[in-house]
Amino acid sequence: MFTGIIEELGTLAARTDGAESSVIEVHASTVATDLRHGDSVAVDGVCLTVTSATGSGFTADVMAETLARSTLGRLRTGDPVNLERAMRADGRFGGHVVQGHVDATTTVLAREPGEAWEVVTLALPEQLRPYVVHKGSIALDGVSLTVSARDDTTFAVSLVPTTLQLTTLGVRRPGDEVNVEVDVLAKYVESMLRHGHLTHPTTMETSR
Repeated sequence: MFTGIIEELGTLAARTDGAESSVIEVHASTVATDLRHGDSVAVDGVCLTVTSATGSGFTADVMAETLARSTLGRLRTGDPVNLERAMRADGRFGGHVVQGHVDATTTVLAREPGEAWEVVTLALPEQLRPYVVHKGSIALDGVSLTVSARDDTTFAVSLVPTTLQLTTLGVRRPGDEVNVEVDVLAKYVESMLRHGHLTHPTTMETSR
């Protein structure tokens, strides 16, 4: 599990494509210092398993489905990537529950600079509309953010200077794609309601 607090802006050092998968090598001077074979690390919000690690980077396998469903399939050598190691049990919970399971990709539509921040507007994929709410949590390229505005087809987030400087969201421009992971708690609630596993309190009282 992750929290959406990016630890380091790494760089894609190499990529080897196979028939149904790719091997990526990521340069990372901070997160790689204690990574071991089998550890989990989020790369632009995608949970990957470390296959090898040195003090200056790590490698990971990326399956065909992940390449197709996330922006990792379009990464090129030299591209920056957001990195976060899996949360320690004794760590601070700084963001929100992020699984590293990308639900969809979406497109940056506009950026509006503010006095000390930027408002970024993105397209809202139809299949994600039930899970995106004003003031709710969302992860973009693995970054934990709060939805600052929403309508039927778009949503917006406000990026503070630290996010602009230390994550890939600072350089995403209109037309660029980003990975989206909605709040897993919203997905659980929607699933329970759809399958009739949640009952309204008044109904529960009546049935006693």
